[in-house]
Amino acid sequence: MTTVLVIFHVLICLGLIVSILLQSGKGSDLGAAFGGSSQTIFGSTGAVPFLNKLTTSVAIAFMITSLTLAFFAARASAPKSSIMEGKARTSQEQPVQTGGQGATSQEPASSPSETQK
Repeated sequence: MTTVLVIFHVLICLGLIVSILLQSGKGSDLGAAFGGSSQTIFGSTGAVPFLNKLTTSVAIAFMITSLTLAFFAARASAPKSSIMEGKARTSQEQPVQTGGQGATSQEPASSPSETQK
């Protein structure tokens, strides 16, 4: 099931790439105004509405297959038991001593301006 979904996801990715690359840029209408080629195959508005709908539907399919693959991957990698199961508890022999050399002195450190006076 996962293999079929991955293959379908790759095909959707390729379709998304193709549908985005087929769309014309924003500056292409200016070229048609000065005698450029007209897009009469798709009608007077060109392929813009068709390619927008195609790109939207392929993008939705991409999101659905991505979420489905992530769900299957999370379920497959979920641990059935703990790795610490069956391990003996260890106790610490001596408590960790906190504080360093400065912790034994109770006097506040003098500021550099007081030492110069």
